Amino acid sequence: MADHAEESKGESLIEKIEEKFHSHDSSSSSSDSDNEKPKKSEKKSEEAGSSSIKNKIWRLFGREKPVHKVLGGGKPADVFLWRNKKISASVLGGATAIWVLFELLEYHLLTLVCHCLILLLAVLFLWSNATTFINKSPPHIPEVSIPEDLTVNVALSLRYEINQGFAVLRQIASGKDLKKFIIVIAGLWLLSVVGSCCNFLTLFYITFVLLHTVPVLYEKYEDKIDAFGEKATAEFKKHYAVFNEKCLSKIPRGPLKDKKLQ
Repeated sequence: MADHAEESKGESLIEKIEEKFHSHDSSSSSSDSDNEKPKKSEKKSEEAGSSSIKNKIWRLFGREKPVHKVLGGGKPADVFLWRNKKISASVLGGATAIWVLFELLEYHLLTLVCHCLILLLAVLFLWSNATTFINKSPPHIPEVSIPEDLTVNVALSLRYEINQGFAVLRQIASGKDLKKFIIVIAGLWLLSVVGSCCNFLTLFYITFVLLHTVPVLYEKYEDKIDAFGEKATAEFKKHYAVFNEKCLSKIPRGPLKDKKLQ
C-alpha cells in the first residue's frame, strides 16, 4: 500500500510539471501572436506610406494622368503609342512617302492629284469596256461622298482649338504673367528659326515623326525622364529667381488694378 501511495504521489508531481510546461507554452505562443499583430500593422502602415510616396512622385509638366489619356485617348493615342504596330507603321510609312514625293522628288500636290485621277479613271474605263467582250457584268463603282456629321465635327473642333489659342494669346498680351510671356516669345522665336531652315512640309513631317517617337520613349523610360526633369526644373527655377532678382524686379511697373464694370 505504501508503494502504491508513493507511485500515485510521483505521478501527480509529473502531471503538475507537465501542466506548468503546457501553460508556459500557451502563454509564450499567445505573446508571440500578440507581437506579430503590431508587426503586421507596421508593415501595412509602411506599405501605405510607400504607396502615398509613389502617388506623390513628380511628373513632367505636372502630369497627373497616364500618357495615353494626355494624348486624348482613343485611336489617335493608340497610333502614337504604337499599341497596334501595323497601323502605326503604315501611318508613319505613308507620311514618309508623302514627304519623299513632295520634298525630295519635288512633286507638286496638284500634279499628283491629277495623275492619280487619270490613272484611276483609265483603269475603271478600260475595265468597264473590257467586260462587254468577256461577257461579264461591269464593275460596281461605289458612290463616294463626305458625310455631313464628320465635316461639322471637324469644323467645330477646329473652331474650338482656334478660339482657345486666341484666348491664350489674349491672356499673355494682358501683361499679368511675365513668365508665360517670356516662354511664349522664346518658343515663337525658336519656331521662326526652325521655319527659316525648312519649309512647312518638312516641319510638319518632323512634328509627325516626333509624335510617333517621343511619347513611346517617354512612356518606356518614364521614371528616369521624370527624375531628370525634376532636377532640370529645380535648376531653371534657381536661375530664373536670380534673373528675376537682378533684372526683372528692377523694371518699373505701373499699378495694375482690376476695374469693375458698373
